[in-house]
Amino acid sequence: MLKTSKSEPLWLRVGELIDGASSQPLKDAHLVYDAHEIRYAGVETPPAGLVREGQAKPDAELPEHTVMPGLTEAHAHLFLEGGELNSVKRPAYLKQEPAALLDNALKRLGRLARLGVIAVRDAGDKDGVGLALSKLYGSANHPLMPYVESPGAAIHRRGRYGSFMGRPVEDSASPAECVAARVRDGADRIKLIATGIINFKKGAVTDPPQFTVAELAELVAAAKGLGRQTFAHASGQPGIEAVIEGGVDSVEHGFFAGDEQLSKMRDRGIAWVPTFAPVQRQLEEAALMGWDAAVCEQLRRILDNHASSLVRAHAMGVCLVAGSDAGSWGVPHGLGFLRELELMENAGLPPLAVVNAATGAGAARLGYKEKFGQLKAGWKARFLLTEHSPLQTVSNLRKPKRVIFDGVELQPAEDDQAGL
Repeated sequence: MLKTSKSEPLWLRVGELIDGASSQPLKDAHLVYDAHEIRYAGVETPPAGLVREGQAKPDAELPEHTVMPGLTEAHAHLFLEGGELNSVKRPAYLKQEPAALLDNALKRLGRLARLGVIAVRDAGDKDGVGLALSKLYGSANHPLMPYVESPGAAIHRRGRYGSFMGRPVEDSASPAECVAARVRDGADRIKLIATGIINFKKGAVTDPPQFTVAELAELVAAAKGLGRQTFAHASGQPGIEAVIEGGVDSVEHGFFAGDEQLSKMRDRGIAWVPTFAPVQRQLEEAALMGWDAAVCEQLRRILDNHASSLVRAHAMGVCLVAGSDAGSWGVPHGLGFLRELELMENAGLPPLAVVNAATGAGAARLGYKEKFGQLKAGWKARFLLTEHSPLQTVSNLRKPKRVIFDGVELQPAEDDQAGL
C-alpha cells in the first residue's frame, strides 16, 4: 500500500506518466509526492531537496505502470440518481425532501473518490444539495469526498425547461440581482439554462432560446463582476449562438453546434462539455423508453453528428472538457462518467485527448479553487496508478487501478459500483 505524509515524500518511477495537459506522455518518468502535494514530475532524477534526506533511489520501481491525474467530472447533478430506470421510482425520487436528497448524495461521494473521480462540477439543483456538498468540502473535517463546486439553483425562464433544477430569473428584480442572489446563497459559479432539450421525435431543439443575447450578456457580466464563471445548458444552433455571443465560459451539451460556432468557441476561449451519455442511453434503452424505429434513427443521426462535431472541434483546437450529465436518466454517477469517456473515444478522439479532457483541460480553463487535474509541482497529490494504460483505450479505466488521494492509497469497498 502506498502511503505518505506531509513531511515524508514518496518517490515513484513509472513506465508512463500522463500529466493531464501535454500532447505526449513522459516515458520512464519520476513522480515525487507527499500528502499535501506533488513535489516533482519529470524524466530527470528528482533534485535532492525534494526527496528524503540521503535517498538515492525510488521507493517503488513500476516500469509496467501508467500514472495519470485523477478524473474530474465537469457536469453532474449530484442530487439526482441517474442509475434508476424505473419510470415510477424516478419521479418518486424527485419528490423526496431536500434532506433525503442530500443524504443520498452524500453516500455517493466516497465511492466516487475510490473510483478515481477526484472532483465534480455540480450542474445545479433548486434544493441546495450541491451547495451543501460544496460547503461540506470546504469544512475542516469533511469525509472522504471529491472536490465539489455547485451553482446552486440554475437560472431559467419561468414556464420553460429547467424548473426541476433551477429557479426563474423573474423571481428577482433584474438579471444582475438574480446572479447576486445565487452568489449570496453560496454559488461557486452561475448556471444558465439557455435552451430547452432535444425533441427526439423531430431530431431537433424545437423551442426558441430562453434568453436573448443581451439578457445573457447581462447575466454573464453580473457573474464576472462577482468573480464567478458561467456555464450554459444550450443545444440547437440559435441557442448555442446566443450563449457564445453572451460570453459564457462553457457550453454544456452543445448538440447541433456548427463549424462557425466551434471556431468562435476556440477563438474566445469558451470550453465545450459535449455530454454524449444521456442521448446514447435513450438509444440503448429505446424499448424501455417506447421509441420506435423512426425515433431511433433520429437518435443515431444526432449522435453521429455530435461525434463528427467533436472530432472537428478537437482538430480546430476547441477546449474540450469531459462531463457526463450524471444524474440524468440512465447515467449513474461515476460509472456513467467512465462511459462518457468511452463515447468520446468512440466518436473519434484519441485516448490522450479524452484523458486530458477528463483531467487537465478543465483544471486549466474552468478556474477551480484548488489545483488538481495535472501532475505538476504544487498540485494536489490525487492521481491514478494502473497497469492498464488508458492510452491503449480509455476503457482500461474500468480495470483495477490504484487511487491515490492526498497521498494515501484508497482501498475499494464492496459496494463501490452500486447505487452511484
